[in-house]
Amino acid sequence: MRVYLVIMDETEEARVALRFAARRAAKTSGAVHIIALVPRQPFVAFGGIQATIEEEARDRAEVLATAAAGNVLSESGHMPVISVREGDGVKIIRDYLAEHPEVAALVLGAGQGGTPGPLVSHFAGAGLGALPCPLFIIPGSMSEAEIDRLS
Repeated sequence: MRVYLVIMDETEEARVALRFAARRAAKTSGAVHIIALVPRQPFVAFGGIQATIEEEARDRAEVLATAAAGNVLSESGHMPVISVREGDGVKIIRDYLAEHPEVAALVLGAGQGGTPGPLVSHFAGAGLGALPCPLFIIPGSMSEAEIDRLS
């Protein structure tokens, strides 16, 4: 079974990547794995406040991943595997790929304007040769119809 790994956040390019992965999985009898990244929170001197900030960030990531999972379920008919992880995105993705050799492709979305984000910059640049699977970069400017046609 082909597994497509998508990194989910609140950006439009993440939603584009998710739609492509869900449609591709549906057409290839595959599956989708979703990682919701929880970035490290800036240090706050008061421990209770720090814990609250970190908990709220994790809760947001979990809600986002659950909503994304619902989209995948409606597109492909299969519930995706969800993982919420905290820390450096590049390291988390590398570790996840090492733990899950069944992943057939890493699917990232590219923003419509400006420079690429840190994940696209890393994995399409210096990190590309070390990936254990192909990298799909889906342009954020693609419409749903274009994604459906290409996936």
